[in-house]
Amino acid sequence: MKLIIAYSCVALSVIAIAGPAEAKGCLTGAVVGGAAGHYAGHHGLIGAAAGCVIGRHEARKHELEQRQGDRDYPNNPTYR
Repeated sequence: MKLIIAYSCVALSVIAIAGPAEAKGCLTGAVVGGAAGHYAGHHGLIGAAAGCVIGRHEARKHELEQRQGDRDYPNNPTYR
C-alpha cells in the first residue's frame, strides 16, 4: 500500500512540474510515421516515434524561417 502511495506522489509531482508541451508537427508526423511503419513491417510504434521527432524538427525549422522572414520584412526593397 505504501508503494502505491509513493508512486502516486511521484507521478503527481512530475505532472505538476511539467510545463506545456509544444506538439506542433509531432501529431501529424506520428500519424504518418505510424502508418508507414505499420505497412513497412509492423513497426508502427517505432514509425510513430520517428515521425513525431521528424515532424517536430520540420515545424521548428518552418517557425524559424517565418521569424527570419518577419525580421527582414521592413528591409525588403519592395516594401514601400
